[in-house]
Amino acid sequence: MAPLKPLYLTVRDVARMAALRDTRFRPVTASELPDLQFEISVLSPLHHVGDVQEIRIGQHGLLIHTASHEGLLLPQVASDEKWDRATFLEEVCYKAGLTARAWQGADADLFRFTALVFGERRQAEAWRPPLQPGSPQPTAAPF
Repeated sequence: MAPLKPLYLTVRDVARMAALRDTRFRPVTASELPDLQFEISVLSPLHHVGDVQEIRIGQHGLLIHTASHEGLLLPQVASDEKWDRATFLEEVCYKAGLTARAWQGADADLFRFTALVFGERRQAEAWRPPLQPGSPQPTAAPF
């Protein structure tokens, strides 16, 4: 599977769609723009899942595709939500508007992928000077 357009155009289009057309949320308003934080996930090529044991929580995202439905969950979603593999499979089906076990259907194609994830941080958190040799290590990250 090859990219359909350059990455910068994909990022632009997906950001616009997420901000204005994601039916799970109300559209972002202009007054909310200064408070937004951005995270971009660049997906690897898709790999057909032959055995669900291949799926690694926190490493793989999932995409389910049927003739009339499609849903995708990023790798970080399952980790953030503390889902196990079975829950991850059910949730990607729900995201596609399917029943929980639809991934087992003959008409369903299930794919896994990895993602390179990067994003912005607030100005105060964006950069920290390197520690000097012998200086104490911080005990917890502030973010």
